[in-house]
Amino acid sequence: MIPWQFQNARRVTAGGWLAALAFGLATAQAAAADLAITVANVANAQGKVLVAVCTPETFLGPNCPYTAAEPARPGSVTVVVHKVPPGTYAVQAFHDENQNLELDRNFLGLPKEGIGFSNDAPMHFGPPRYTDATLAVAEPITRTMLTLRYLIER
Repeated sequence: MIPWQFQNARRVTAGGWLAALAFGLATAQAAAADLAITVANVANAQGKVLVAVCTPETFLGPNCPYTAAEPARPGSVTVVVHKVPPGTYAVQAFHDENQNLELDRNFLGLPKEGIGFSNDAPMHFGPPRYTDATLAVAEPITRTMLTLRYLIER
């Protein structure tokens, strides 16, 4: 048999752990920002505008950890990516006109759909460098803008 004091101590300890866990989860949820990205120069209302918030390891690839999409419309579209932990990231976007979730390319490898990067990072004979596209994400919301570029004449 366990004496009453120790039994209560276990309850308090278990309760304390539960409280700490709940506090930790609340803190983890609170330590996330919304990133609102205004994507300019959308050519038409076909398909969707997809954005990806990337780490240095995932930049220019298909596995960026935070993504979102909105229906395309001519001009500007704002896409909000929720629950991005504060930090430094680069944003890549494209206008998925045919909604196949892939950046379509021509026989030379040039994108057939509009593409863009945070800071309107320059593309000199290829994609931009991560360091040219970085931005700081902070709570509760960070806003940025980028411009789509259509590299093949429409």
